[in-house]
Amino acid sequence: MLNTHNSLACLPQMGEKTTRGLQDVPGSSPDENEFPFGYPTNICEDVPDQKYLCSNCNNILKKALQTLCGHRYCSACLSWIVRNNKNVICQKCKEEDPSTLSEGSLLAEERAFGDAAINKEISELKVHCATLGCSWSGIMKNFEEHQSLCEYALIPCHTGCGHMVMRKKLADHLENGCVNNVTMCQKCKRSLSSSEYQEHSCEGNLCKEQNHVQTDTPSKEKQNHSTPLISKDGCRFSEVGCSFRGSKEKIQEHEKAAVGAHMLLLLQHIKQLKASLCTAAKAANGSIPHSELNVNGAGKSISDLQIPGGLEISGDLEVDCFPGSSVSEDESVLQQLVREKVISELENKLHVFENIVSVLNKEVETSNLEITAFRRQSELDQNIIRGLELKIAELHRCLTQKDAGLSSLHKSLLFSEQASYDGVFLWKITDVGRKLQDSVTGRTVSLYSPAFYTAKYGYKVCLRVYLNGDGTGKGTHVSLFFVVMKGDYDALLPWPFRHKVTFMLLDQNNREHIIDAFRPDLTSASFQRPVNDMNVASGCPMFLPLSKLQSPKYAYVKEDTLFLKCIIETN
Repeated sequence: MLNTHNSLACLPQMGEKTTRGLQDVPGSSPDENEFPFGYPTNICEDVPDQKYLCSNCNNILKKALQTLCGHRYCSACLSWIVRNNKNVICQKCKEEDPSTLSEGSLLAEERAFGDAAINKEISELKVHCATLGCSWSGIMKNFEEHQSLCEYALIPCHTGCGHMVMRKKLADHLENGCVNNVTMCQKCKRSLSSSEYQEHSCEGNLCKEQNHVQTDTPSKEKQNHSTPLISKDGCRFSEVGCSFRGSKEKIQEHEKAAVGAHMLLLLQHIKQLKASLCTAAKAANGSIPHSELNVNGAGKSISDLQIPGGLEISGDLEVDCFPGSSVSEDESVLQQLVREKVISELENKLHVFENIVSVLNKEVETSNLEITAFRRQSELDQNIIRGLELKIAELHRCLTQKDAGLSSLHKSLLFSEQASYDGVFLWKITDVGRKLQDSVTGRTVSLYSPAFYTAKYGYKVCLRVYLNGDGTGKGTHVSLFFVVMKGDYDALLPWPFRHKVTFMLLDQNNREHIIDAFRPDLTSASFQRPVNDMNVASGCPMFLPLSKLQSPKYAYVKEDTLFLKCIIETN
């Protein structure tokens, strides 16, 4: 009798990964368009932050895992490190501060957890294709999809000819340049390339006729002449009924996730083997020795039977062939084994999560202390800021007062520099052309001269000029007037103002000065003691014709400047 329980005892090992999809050298890739050990930093539009870089390969993290010590690794990098080293310590912990090494610095896959937050940030990074000639740009989560479709990427010809060609030129390579892409003529048995096969003829154009039939009918033979398809690897449990196909990395993920399903497939396969063995035993009317028992004519004894996927059934395997045997006990044992394995994995994950929660709790406590300290410091800073704001307001007020004082002193200084105290005043007027135009348009009707004095403590007076005229001289003459101003010593001076006033417009070539003079009208309000800042102006409305002022024969205006002189007889 064969012992079914002995055969089932080996089943849990079937869920363990016996091979790795990645090679043993970091940076290798199972596909020419994949980056299992992190994405290169040169695909990013901006320089990536340090938090996005793997602690091992220093590339941008792919499927980021965070260890208990707080550092991040690519999923493949951590797997490679753990697989090739025993009790390995996090290199970043060694570099940062060797004195802080602890049990959390010990690297292990079951002690790391996926960092969903950083993976989400990385998936939104702006990137571009680094392949020469390709102008694609986008975000990281679409990068691998683009890599699998990039027309400018170099890929190996899947026929095994050894050539690396651009993806967009693969069809042309297969059509014209691939030495392995050949088709055998069914009639003459010659191996022809695709282009040769299209032009090949033998024995009454038989091949052309066949080719015509293939063009019209999508038969299996036509598919043989078409471009070969890129094949994908199958699951190791395909021999017992698993139909999954994909890349090596996808197969690894599938085998990790489908342990229970694979065990059920193996159970069904073993049941079929038992049924076959029972049928063979009954046909022989007795028990068959182990050394002579073959299954389906394959030439293997039951002691050498190997189940697909790596499970060997060795030793004295017995099969219960009696009609009364039942497989319900086998199924319950298998279910119990699967349940125990799932519970074990969940307990491991629970332990990892407990460690993570413990680390996070410590970080939260530290953060709370830091927040309290920051709040206290913020209150102190706010008090300091309020005090500084009050000081700034006070300084601003003082500065405004000082600016007003400086402005007053500046005016006094200018007045002192321009003031005259002997009754003789020379007034220089610049920008005559512009000021005359302003007077014509009415923008600036008249101009006042700086004040001057008849003596140190005498009368304060000034001149007022209308460049476009005033009164009877408006628009035809320059009008010049004399103005008596309110002074500091008016109480000590005799009134009305009695001194003779002489006006002069100087010819800058010293040929013909314009001179006019008048004596004050003692009854006029213009020469009485001022009540306001200045009295009404009095003088010569038609002092100089405008035509004479602007004539090139005279030099009254030179370099856009004129000079007016006032002389007051003080004796």
